[in-house]
This record gives sequence, structure tokens and C-alpha cells, in this order.
Amino acid sequence: MMLHILNRSPLDSRVYRQALMAMGPDDRLLLIEDGVQGALPQLARHFEEIAGRLFVLREDLAARGLEGQCDDSVLVVDVEGFVTLSEEADKSVSWF
Repeated sequence: MMLHILNRSPLDSRVYRQALMAMGPDDRLLLIEDGVQGALPQLARHFEEIAGRLFVLREDLAARGLEGQCDDSVLVVDVEGFVTLSEEADKSVSWF
């Protein structure tokens, strides 16, 4: 299992498509920094194909005033959860 880490919003970058195309069936995607915008209900549709494997970093949501506004399909983790996801993954790749 690989952890993909995306820091770009689907609003201003198409790199999320590259990340999705590179994902295997057990891989997970973590949205960080500006990528957390992808967790909002109007943008989460871009990630429907990985439902149950899409995570977002709580601290970055809070920093952008978006905490509590995520789509129900997105799993919110804190920094400790980020570490756990990293430990569970065989490898990780960052998408910028």
C-alpha cells in the first residue's frame, strides 16, 4: 500500500488527476495544505473513485477556516493520524 500526499487544490491544479491515475487499489490519498479544499462537498466529487481511502489533515483544514465543512466521504486525521498512515504505507509519494 502506498500513501499519496497531495498539496494542490483541484480548483487550481490538474495534478490530482495524475495522483488518482497512479493509485493502486489499496493506496490511500491524503490531502494537505491547499489540497484540503478537495475535501469540501463541491470538490470531493473529484475523488469519488477512492471513497474510503481519501483522508484530509485536520490542522490544514483549521488553518484555512474549513474545519467541519468536509464531505461525509472524507476521513479527517490529525498529525498523529498522518504519522500512522505513513507508518502503514510501504512507500509514500508527494504530489505538488
